[in-house]
Amino acid sequence: MTPGYLIPSPLGDIALRVEDDFLTGLFFVGQKYFPVIALVPHRRKAPPIVGHARQQIEEYFSGERRDFTVPLRLRGTRFQQSVWRRLESIPYGILVSYGDIAEDLGLGAGHARAVGGAVGHNPISVIVPCHRVVGASGGLTGYAGGIDRKTALLSLEKARPDDSTRSLNLQLPL
Repeated sequence: MTPGYLIPSPLGDIALRVEDDFLTGLFFVGQKYFPVIALVPHRRKAPPIVGHARQQIEEYFSGERRDFTVPLRLRGTRFQQSVWRRLESIPYGILVSYGDIAEDLGLGAGHARAVGGAVGHNPISVIVPCHRVVGASGGLTGYAGGIDRKTALLSLEKARPDDSTRSLNLQLPL
């Protein structure tokens, strides 16, 4: 079983999953699709990447960090990997729709539901910013960490639609 390390955040405890010198998971404790992780006791020394990730997460929540440099290893199907790579390219504070991602991947907006499935199974929340994806009308759709957390993350970033997003009519309490 992969070891996990707990770190605090303003939105609840976060479990970090690491392998070698890579972050392979970042999950809000108890979120949907929370994997089985053997949580390591706090008294045991964590690998350096845990401290690095914790520092960057703290900087993000304090408004000092917009981009992350923690080395990641994302495991999933080829389709999931392509969606997650697209998520990584969404700038801080910018919103895009599931249909926009489908079109960017050459699939057409009709594949938004498939994109949504891949987004929902993103194993590295916050750093791979799945919270920046909204429904076609701009409404907040599902988030594995919960809609309250998604709203909080978007408020932190003062999120707004990407200029290339044609029809987003945001329903955010910003």
